[in-house]
Amino acid sequence: METDTVMQRVAGPGTPATSERRWDPDVSALAPRHALEQLNSVRLLSLDAHGRVLDWMNWQHAACLYARDAVAWTLGDPCLTVHGGLNRRSGEASILRLHPIVAARGHASARAANPTPTLTNAALFARDAHLCLYCGGQFNRPHLTRDHVKPVSRGGRDVWENVVAACFHCNSRKGSRTPQQANMPLLAVPYRPSWVEHLILSNRHILADQMAFLKSQLPKKHARDRLLVRSSQTA
Repeated sequence: METDTVMQRVAGPGTPATSERRWDPDVSALAPRHALEQLNSVRLLSLDAHGRVLDWMNWQHAACLYARDAVAWTLGDPCLTVHGGLNRRSGEASILRLHPIVAARGHASARAANPTPTLTNAALFARDAHLCLYCGGQFNRPHLTRDHVKPVSRGGRDVWENVVAACFHCNSRKGSRTPQQANMPLLAVPYRPSWVEHLILSNRHILADQMAFLKSQLPKKHARDRLLVRSSQTA
């Protein structure tokens, strides 16, 4: 889901610091609660200097990169404005304008840049678009379960390729049988999402520039497209 860019003022003179620019890390008493909630819901996309996608980061982490002059380059118009303390030399207020996509200096190893997404129920249900892959119904998270296509009791593993989202009724009906034994064919084949796809699935507040960039990193034909197409055909 995309959201509009956010311009927030997190103000406060802070306490004296030895650096030229001072930043007050405790903003809870300085900004209204709703503004802080909106601010903290925004995640900036972290890249290495070569443009490889690393992870989401909060505004505090991004502000540290900017303040340390560790930003190699950015993409997109500024989406957050952070107001810090006063410049000791000029007396002017320090301002950081954070961009939605931030590439840090240096680079990560190939392994670090493409980790395996952790299998959690939240990530699994997001992968399957909150659909039961047996009956095709769409359910809220509390009404979905993790079903092992090949039951654990029969040697099935708890891995991405062997689990699907299932409603309570279908999970109970299938029991400790395989889909073939239960005469309950799957609507889509379970798969391991890529790291980029995992980032898309794990963030409900993706900005337009971030979504465009992430989509450009996905293969033209990838598993999620196939899943959604097959799921929509069963609706």
